Amino acid sequence: MKAGIVVFPGINRERDMAIALERSTGRAPRMIWHTETDLSGLDLVVIPGGFSYGDYLRCGAMAGQSAVMQSVRTFAEAGGYVLGVCNGFQILTETGMLPGALLRNASLRFISRDCYLRVERNDTVFTRGYAKGSTFRAPMAHGDGNYFADDATLDRLEGEGRVAFRYAEPDGAVTLSVNPNGSARSIAGIYSDNFRVLGLMPHPEDLVDPLMGGEDGKPLFDGLVQALAA
Repeated sequence: MKAGIVVFPGINRERDMAIALERSTGRAPRMIWHTETDLSGLDLVVIPGGFSYGDYLRCGAMAGQSAVMQSVRTFAEAGGYVLGVCNGFQILTETGMLPGALLRNASLRFISRDCYLRVERNDTVFTRGYAKGSTFRAPMAHGDGNYFADDATLDRLEGEGRVAFRYAEPDGAVTLSVNPNGSARSIAGIYSDNFRVLGLMPHPEDLVDPLMGGEDGKPLFDGLVQALAA
């Protein structure tokens, strides 16, 4: 599997993502500066977390206008896969590649702690490394992670099986007490309508090695390799 990571001014999680990808693929991913538009030869494009353009205007708003994002859209439409984490999720909603928006956390405070995510389905390239209904630990670091969409959009996401992850208790129970940011229906990640694009707020790339405190996030990247390896 050949992967590339889009790098915007202000992004600061590209190295974390590179470590996670290299551990699973055995090769360093290609770093794609935001002015580049050639994504040829890649199977997966990742938009990592951080603060693109300093979160000026809205989180992800300026990055969403970058030349590379039209190429990312074309890449996904042509059969490529796209993963957006944290700020990457925000950028994907700003471009319209994913529905909804990421609003300020309900607490109006920046959140930096671990959470548990429940896997809603495991028949996608992104989740094949997990069991359906299982949970895994993932770090959070965001101020605008409150997923919002109107009821019709939420119902469509639910009906089409496009909710990827929900914030949950370690045993998988979805309760208000473990919804860290106020996200609608405890949604932590969603898919595009063709299931080639995944956006999620927590950071699975930050738990891929025992030295990081665990490997809960590694099955996501291992599953991608198994699905997309040439």
